Amino acid sequence: MKYPLKPLAVGLLLLGSCVNSGREKNALSTQKDANWDSYGGNKAGNRYSPLTQINTSNVQNLQLAWTYDTGENKNPNERGIDIQCQPIEVNGIVYGATPKMKLFAVKATTGEEIWKFDPFADPNKKPKFHAIRGVLYWEDGADKRIIYSVGSSLYAINALTGEQIKTFGTNGEVDLHVGLGDKETLGHDVTNLSVDITTPGVIYKDLLITGSRVSEYGDAAPGYIRAFNIRTGELKWVFHTIPLPGEYGYETWPKDAYKKMGGANCWSGLVLDEKRGTIFTGTGSASVDFYGGERHGQNLFANCVLALDAETGKRKWHFQTQHHDLWDRDLPCPPNLMTIKQNGKTIDVVTQATKDGLVFVFDRDTGTPVFPVNEVPVPTSPALPGEQPWPTQPIPTKPAPFSRQEVTEDILTDRTPEARAYVLERFKSGLQGSKYLPPSTQGSLLFGFGGGAEWGGTAADPDGIFYVNSNDMLWWLKMRDMRGANTGATATRGKTLFNSNCAVCHGVDGKGSGGGDGAQAYPVLTDVGKRLNKDQITSIIKTGRGRMPSFSHIPDADRESIISFLLNTEKTGNATASSATDFHNAMPTAAANKGDEFPYVPPFLNNGYTQFRDNERYPAIKPPWGTLNAIDLNTGEYLWKVPLGEYPELTKKGMPITGTENHGGPVVTAGGLVFIAATYDEKLRAFDKKTGKVVWEHKLPAGGFATPITYMVNGKQYVAIACGGVRYGTKPGGYYVAFALP
Repeated sequence: MKYPLKPLAVGLLLLGSCVNSGREKNALSTQKDANWDSYGGNKAGNRYSPLTQINTSNVQNLQLAWTYDTGENKNPNERGIDIQCQPIEVNGIVYGATPKMKLFAVKATTGEEIWKFDPFADPNKKPKFHAIRGVLYWEDGADKRIIYSVGSSLYAINALTGEQIKTFGTNGEVDLHVGLGDKETLGHDVTNLSVDITTPGVIYKDLLITGSRVSEYGDAAPGYIRAFNIRTGELKWVFHTIPLPGEYGYETWPKDAYKKMGGANCWSGLVLDEKRGTIFTGTGSASVDFYGGERHGQNLFANCVLALDAETGKRKWHFQTQHHDLWDRDLPCPPNLMTIKQNGKTIDVVTQATKDGLVFVFDRDTGTPVFPVNEVPVPTSPALPGEQPWPTQPIPTKPAPFSRQEVTEDILTDRTPEARAYVLERFKSGLQGSKYLPPSTQGSLLFGFGGGAEWGGTAADPDGIFYVNSNDMLWWLKMRDMRGANTGATATRGKTLFNSNCAVCHGVDGKGSGGGDGAQAYPVLTDVGKRLNKDQITSIIKTGRGRMPSFSHIPDADRESIISFLLNTEKTGNATASSATDFHNAMPTAAANKGDEFPYVPPFLNNGYTQFRDNERYPAIKPPWGTLNAIDLNTGEYLWKVPLGEYPELTKKGMPITGTENHGGPVVTAGGLVFIAATYDEKLRAFDKKTGKVVWEHKLPAGGFATPITYMVNGKQYVAIACGGVRYGTKPGGYYVAFALP
C-alpha cells in the first residue's frame, strides 16, 4: 500500500532541496546537514562519518530521539524475519525496508511516516521473503529514485511520493533473471531459479551495478555481476563469474562447467572508486558448497576479490582468497576502499575481510598485495571419492587473523565440567587438524561458516585504521553419502523430496544436528506441526522467510508430499518423486551421476549449517565469542581487540565479559567513536575508537542485527539503526530507532 506525500511534506522537501543547493556553496554546510545517502555511508563503503557533534566527551548524554514502528514482526510465537537493513538518509528523509519487505520513507528528525510502498499490494503477486540489507538513492534534477529489490524483481520508486516508476523495466520492474543466460547457451532454463538481491549494488553514472544471491546447491543459478541502465532498466553489461569458453579463467574449471555449476556470486555487495571508474567486490563459493568433485580446478572467479571497469564490466585484476573452496568461505562483506601510508608513501588500497578471519590488503590499481601473501601447503586427504582438493591456500603475512583459526583441545570450553565433557566428546569423535581438512563423512569441528567477518561490513577512518567485528563460533561439518540414498523400504515420496531439497539446512528428516546437540541456524522440523498448520507451511515454502529462499519452483504435487512428510500424514513405501526435484532418487549412485545435467546432483551433501554449542547452549569454546577489532593498516598491527556483547547471567556469576555471536557492522566517526549493535544482548554501543573502551550503551527494543548510520539535519546529529531480530531466541520486532543529544 502506498501513502501519497502530503502537500505540506512536498513543500518542505522542495524547500529543503533549495536550501541544500544554497548550502553547497556555504563553507559551513557540513555543520547543518550531512547525508548518509549510500549503503556503507559512501560509495567506497567506509562506514565513516566526518561528523563530530556526538563525540567521546558527550556521548554519555545520548538519548532516544524517535522510534518508527513498522507494525511487523511482533508475534513471539512465529518465526519472523530479521531487519538487516542499513537505512539511508537523504535531505531529511530516512529510507529503509520493513521485515516484510515494504519500502518506507520517514522524517529523519521525528520518524513520522511519509509514505510506504508494498510490493505485494497486488493480490496476484506472490510474496517471496528474504533479507534486505539496504537500498539505493539516485537523482537527476527532479527525478529522484529509490532502487531496491524484492524476490527476483528490481524496482525503481519515486523518492518523494513512493510511487512505482512505470518506465523502469517492464511496467516498473526488472526481472533479475535477465542476463544469466538462455537455454541455448546454458542448456537449461534459468527463469524459475532462485535469484534475489540481499545487499544493494552501487551506482556509477547511469549504471546500477549489482550482484545477487542464488542457491548454493545443485540448482544454483550462475552468480554473474550485471549493470542495468538506472533510467530504463535495460541490461548494459554482464561479467561471467563462471567463465564461458574463450574467456579468462575458463581453464580453471572442467569443460563446460558453466552449463551445470552455479554460484560464484557477489551477494555481499560492491564498492566504487569513481575517480578510477572501477568497482571492487568479493564473490562467494561455487555450488555445491562442500563437495567439488565435478568442479576440479581453482574455480575462478569464485572466492575472488575482483576489480572491474565500471563502464564495461571488463576485468582489471582479481585475487582468489580461497582456491577450490570446500568450506563455504564466501567473501562475506563488501571490500573497503582506504588510503594508507607506508615508508612515507601514500597508497590507495582495497581491503577485504574474510569468513575465516583474514584481512587481505591490495594496491587498488594493480591488485598487488600490500603485505606479502604466502601460498601455504594444506591437507588434500582424506578426501571424498571424486574430490581433488587444491594443494595450497593463500595466507597473508599481515595483519594477523582476527578470529581463531583451528580447533584444538586447549581452546574448548571449561565453563563447567559438564560443558567441557560434552564438547570434548564431540571433538574427539571427529577429524582434527588444519582448518583446510577436506570435508568428510566422519565429521569435524571448524571455524569459518558464519564469520570471522560477517555481512554487516567493516569500517575505516582516514588515518588508515580498519574496524571489524568478529564471530568465534564453532560449527560441525559432516558429509552425508547420498549414493543410493532415499531408496530404502521406508523412503516415502515426501521423505525423499525433503532429504533432497531441505535436509542440507534442516538436517536429515528434519532432525537438525544429530538430535539437537547445539543451537540451530535453521529450525528442527520434527515437531513443526505443533507450531504451524498446513497452510502456514505451504506459504513459507512458496515465499521463503528469513534465511530460507523461496521454493516456489517446486511442482505442487512435490510440495504437497514434502508437507505430508513434515506433518507425518503420508504412508511408508518406496514411492518415486518427480524427477524435476528429486535428483538423488532419479540418479541414486555416483556412477550414474556424472554431473552432465542440470540441476547437478552431488553424491555427498553436508549435514546442514549446524552450529555446535555446549550442553547449556553457550558457545563450545573459551571466550571471547565475539570481538571488535581495530587494526592499523599502515603497519598491519592491532591497536586493540575487545569483547563485543555479553551474557548478563554469566557476568553476574563473575565471568569476565565474553562477547556474543554478532550480526551487523560498525560505523566510525570523526568524533572518536565506533557505533555498533549486532550482539545477542540487544544493545547498541559506542566505543572509544582509540582505546576500545565502551563509553555508552543502550538497550534496544529488539536485537539490532544491522549496521547503524549517522547523519545531521538542521544542525543536529543522529545515530539510527534497525531493530528486529529473531535469531536464537531473541525477541522479534520491527523498529527503527534514532538517538541524539538533548
